[in-house]
Amino acid sequence: MIDAGGANLGSVRYALERLGARPRVVRDADELHGAGHVVLPGVGAAPPAMAALRARGLDAALRATRGPLLGICLGMQLLYERSEEGDVACLGLLPGRVARMPAAPGLRMPHMGWNALEVERDDPLLDGIASGDHAYFVHGYAAPVGAHTLASSDHGERFAAVVRHGRYLGTQFHPERSSATGARLLSNFLRWAA
Repeated sequence: MIDAGGANLGSVRYALERLGARPRVVRDADELHGAGHVVLPGVGAAPPAMAALRARGLDAALRATRGPLLGICLGMQLLYERSEEGDVACLGLLPGRVARMPAAPGLRMPHMGWNALEVERDDPLLDGIASGDHAYFVHGYAAPVGAHTLASSDHGERFAAVVRHGRYLGTQFHPERSSATGARLLSNFLRWAA
């Protein structure tokens, strides 16, 4: 698990431990060497998170990892080429740009709460997860639905909720706070990554 200063580090670690994993928290590039699979959790804003990854050499180390990489919430957004939040260059592991979610009358921003998932295509990461299953979101920026979207959700407009591009995976929602749906996704990631 990458410590990029996100407030959800402990809750993600506990969620993984409940599934039998023994995550190791990594704070710099040297500690990432030899990791079988990697989780990049995140809460906060893209510019300071990317600055922290670059300062510790973790940006290059994440690009060089051989195992699967799961980004959670902000961690998923950092997998993309750019974020409109601060117009910052991100890791570039997923094509595209993360954008501010549009505001509309009666629409709460940032998006916070339970939303239904819509499965866009089958993937081992979504085994046991169906359209209509709910997940917990907290975000004001999102990636568009595209070729790498496995599941979408809607808050004013559709956005990518789960993505995969080769060994790079991401969830815009918080699986550690998404009850059975989140536990299932994390379990699938651990099993798929083995």
